[in-house]
Amino acid sequence: MLPYIYNNFGNASSNHELGIAAKKAIEKARQQIADLINCQKEEIIFTSGGSESNNTVIKGVAHTHKNNGNHIITSMIEHPAVLNPSKYLEGLGYKVTYLPVDEYGMVRTADLEKNITDKTILVTIMHSNNETGTIQPIKEIVETCRKHNILFHTDASQSVGKVPIDVKDLDLDFLTIAGHKLYAPKGIGALYVKKGVTVEPLIHGAGHEDGRRAGTENTAYNVALGKACEIASQILNNNNIKQLTDYFLAGLKDRFNNKIKLNGHPEKRLPNTLNVSFKGFKGHEIIDRLKNVAVSTGSACHSGQTTISPVLKAMGVSEEVGHGAIRFSLGKYTTKEELDTVINQLEEIIL
Repeated sequence: MLPYIYNNFGNASSNHELGIAAKKAIEKARQQIADLINCQKEEIIFTSGGSESNNTVIKGVAHTHKNNGNHIITSMIEHPAVLNPSKYLEGLGYKVTYLPVDEYGMVRTADLEKNITDKTILVTIMHSNNETGTIQPIKEIVETCRKHNILFHTDASQSVGKVPIDVKDLDLDFLTIAGHKLYAPKGIGALYVKKGVTVEPLIHGAGHEDGRRAGTENTAYNVALGKACEIASQILNNNNIKQLTDYFLAGLKDRFNNKIKLNGHPEKRLPNTLNVSFKGFKGHEIIDRLKNVAVSTGSACHSGQTTISPVLKAMGVSEEVGHGAIRFSLGKYTTKEELDTVINQLEEIIL
């Protein structure tokens, strides 16, 4: 990033030397992102992050295809960046169906099939869940959409850079990328839009990004996302993080036995994500006692009242079990020694 902050700081939309240097850097970054997900660089739009990408697709498709229908299908376990734009459209008269999930947090293609109508214009289902890591059967879902000639979008914020994703193989129309999920800075993202698919821009202005997203280009952040994607592509098939996650889960099972429950699919999930409930405990109380450990809870506490995560609730997890949920997210710098330290701290709290 630094050369584009201190030296090549020109506006990429300008024709002078500094602007041309910035433009070249952005186009290189666009190619690096495209290479990671196997698409053409012209199919990549830079955005401010996952929320903007999701809003662009959901609101853009609704506007662009309003004469074809007013029905959108999503799932009950989506990120608020999908759920809230969907609710916004409901306020404008659109119909939105929120599909249920099974005990592992997976959408059933049979449920999708029976909810499709002749007014359905978009299906948006996340690639993997941000709380449990469960990976959805995207290929089967897309095949169902293709039978009915319906556009498909997947929020792959949690997945890109962690598991291989080939947008051509999956036959996607839209895919969301959030930069900070793969070590780029916060506040940068991208949107894949299949060539030939048109969608009304969320942000109108001076015609940046070939008229698809207005706003002066954030060269330093765009370059950072491109480099992060390049690095991710080089280590994508490295199994280290999954081995550490398996080691951690085995350690938890060994120490706590029937006092814990894995939330999410035991196999079809992200290699770095582990959502575990500690029975008889509240997740936020455990987190408060952990020292130098950054984890998140699967429930929210407001004014002393604990509420179960909507994702776990949709999966049929009981209130008691859901209250004790904690999400552990491992990264490429996580070590066995750190995981052992966490288990030892948990042992002092739980046992």
